[in-house]
Amino acid sequence: MPLARRGFQITCLEPGSALAAEARANLASFDVQVIETRFEDWTPAGGQFDLVFAATAWHWIDPTIRYHRVADALAPRGHLAIWGAGHVIPYDGDPFFAEIQEIYDEIGESLPAETPVPRPQELPDDRDEIEASGLFEVVDVAQFDWETVYDAEDYIDLLNTFSGHIAMQDWQRDRLYGEIRRRLATRPYGRLRRHWGGVLQIARRRNRGTAP
Repeated sequence: MPLARRGFQITCLEPGSALAAEARANLASFDVQVIETRFEDWTPAGGQFDLVFAATAWHWIDPTIRYHRVADALAPRGHLAIWGAGHVIPYDGDPFFAEIQEIYDEIGESLPAETPVPRPQELPDDRDEIEASGLFEVVDVAQFDWETVYDAEDYIDLLNTFSGHIAMQDWQRDRLYGEIRRRLATRPYGRLRRHWGGVLQIARRRNRGTAP
């Protein structure tokens, strides 16, 4: 929506029929085309786009072909922008997430051993992979941080969008969500603070035949 409001002509790719319909409704007044397909299955007219932008979706695309597919879609010196976001835990962050881990352990959904704690401004990026493709040069990598406050139902709604929680058995979700409700109900305002970290990576397509 922010890009559409700036007057850009946009082609959106969305494999889910319900989400594609929602996008068409939301963007009906803008110069936006929504195509119901996967990026891997889409055949663009070669070299017509100035920017390919993937928001929290790049990791779903087959890594053996994604850079080549983007390069084929871009105009000379066009750009690739990759945005990813996830949970980060500041040193002074909400202790709720460490405390609730005992319930994940109880229901058999423990974090793998030696899982690093994601910290603000310390998220990994793909600059080495981008450069190794030989098709792009990294222009910029920037990290962003923000905080969102949730009550129990809003936080559970968020968890229900995560594939790991969707895949849980009913009894696991019932136990976890019941405990989230119970614990937040004991707090003065019944809320938790979740910190987010985002990584924006921008790369420029190399000229054909140009060595990295």
